Amino acid sequence: MSNLNRQKIVESVPQKGFFGHPKGLFTLFFTEFWERFSYYGMRAILVFYMYYEVTKGGLGMDKTLALSIMSIYGSLVYMSGIIGGWLADRVFGTSKAVFYGGIFIMFGHIVLAIPGSVTMFFISMVLIVLGTGLLKPNVSSVVGELYSEQDNRRDAGFTIFVMGINMGAFISPLLVGAVMGYSFHIGFGIAAVGMFLGLVIFMLTKKKNLGLAGTIVANPMSPAEKKKTFTIFGLSVVVIAIICAILIPQGLLTFKGFVNLVTILGVLIPTIYFVVMYRSPKTTAVERSRILAYIPLFIASVMFWSIQEQGSTILANYADERTQLDFAGIHISPAWFQSLNPLFIIIFAPIFAWMWVKLGKRQPSIPQKFSFALFFAGISFLVILLPAYFGGSDAMVNPLWLVLSYLICVFGELSLSPVGLSATTKLAPAAFSAQTMSLWFLSNAAAQALNAQVVRFYTPETEMMYFGVIGGASIVLGLILLMLSPKIQGYMKGVR
Repeated sequence: MSNLNRQKIVESVPQKGFFGHPKGLFTLFFTEFWERFSYYGMRAILVFYMYYEVTKGGLGMDKTLALSIMSIYGSLVYMSGIIGGWLADRVFGTSKAVFYGGIFIMFGHIVLAIPGSVTMFFISMVLIVLGTGLLKPNVSSVVGELYSEQDNRRDAGFTIFVMGINMGAFISPLLVGAVMGYSFHIGFGIAAVGMFLGLVIFMLTKKKNLGLAGTIVANPMSPAEKKKTFTIFGLSVVVIAIICAILIPQGLLTFKGFVNLVTILGVLIPTIYFVVMYRSPKTTAVERSRILAYIPLFIASVMFWSIQEQGSTILANYADERTQLDFAGIHISPAWFQSLNPLFIIIFAPIFAWMWVKLGKRQPSIPQKFSFALFFAGISFLVILLPAYFGGSDAMVNPLWLVLSYLICVFGELSLSPVGLSATTKLAPAAFSAQTMSLWFLSNAAAQALNAQVVRFYTPETEMMYFGVIGGASIVLGLILLMLSPKIQGYMKGVR
């Protein structure tokens, strides 16, 4: 997207009207609020739905398999952002991508809400993966379009946006977790209603609040390119379907093989993306330097999300089987722990936003903030190994240990997530704006693809080593990044 188009977009958006920010932030705040309400409500009970016995309303899957599926599902959700970002950049723009994605997500949750088989479960996963790939990276890209590159409100705006995400993510596990004991399908139905409300808000307010934001296709294809691309895409779908139809009945394409394939893709796809963007003739010399600066930030993000995303797998299982769920006179649903992360973000996001604005040019650089995030993430895992150290792996754990672990990890997330979103919009090459946002979410995809392998090593017997090794690795990587921060900052060519 040219600088002229960027300026036209900013001028078309009402710049005052939502806590001192552009009016469009209201539309995107509540669209993403309801989308995250639906996603995190579903996710809070999904792993339990998979491994709970059929007599308890679950699918009766093996527990280790369920944890791996959860990680692979999370990886594919973010990996599909590549498709969503490409379609937005080359075909129909980010605004339409957000709308189409919301439709897919809503229908995915409706399918989950209908009692059915494992086949229905996987159909719903496909719909939600495709929908999130269209919506998630593109709604964040539209937020970036509301501000000029020199606007000091940008980081604070993204922090407010992330707070909206977490308000939806806080409320939904409480509601869905409360009905989990009655019916998983009621919970999934609540998630579908949430996505519907998000679509309604987006359609009713986008014209007035967003102006041209999300409507300009950054790098449109010519008619000849469209014909060639969609022909290749159609043939690829047919070939993949034929291969699966042949290999699956013969037992040659197993779930373990699929997990390994996704893990490889989780590393390979972002690597290819960095190479393509760096070598593209549409990328300027300054943009190439910024891409090099982005690589260590991406690696740090993979390490951080590898720990943070285990809140819906290892820590969810830990809450279900290792934690005292009768506490202070109430019975705690294990799904309610999924609300801790967004609750703490709601509390502390305004403080972090105020702190960055107050510090102004004296605030830590982007690489330094990322290194702090790795320190906090590592400490959060070291904290959770302490109960086993003091009381053994058989004793039930006070739930406050989990609360403390989530709290510490949130400090890391607030140092990385909104900062990473903002940095991505500033470091992205103009011709790859939405796709670079997809690349940011690929760090989460890579993290969860790796987690699909890692979670198999977790058992009550290996608990201390599991948390200790991963937590220690994060702290070491944080130290390395902190030492390299001045060098990385130089490659950013003026971006702070």
